[in-house]
Amino acid sequence: MIRKPTDGERQEWRRDFEAAARRTLEQRMKYAFIKTYKPIMDDAKFRAFDTMEEYRRWCEENLPRWLGYHRV
Repeated sequence: MIRKPTDGERQEWRRDFEAAARRTLEQRMKYAFIKTYKPIMDDAKFRAFDTMEEYRRWCEENLPRWLGYHRV
C-alpha cells in the first residue's frame, strides 16, 4: 500500500524544489555528488582489465555483493 503524501509534505517538497532551482550550477554540482567509500574498489588508485569478462570476474571474486557489481 502506498501512502498518499499530506498537503504539508507536498508544500515542503515544493519549497525544497524551489530552493534548489535558485542555486547556481556550481552549487548544484558541489552538492550533487556524495563521496562514499567502497571497500576494495577504493583501495587502489588504478586497475585495468583487458576484457569486460576479466573485470566482471574480478568484481564477483573480490567485491561484496551489496555493492551491486555482481551479475544477476
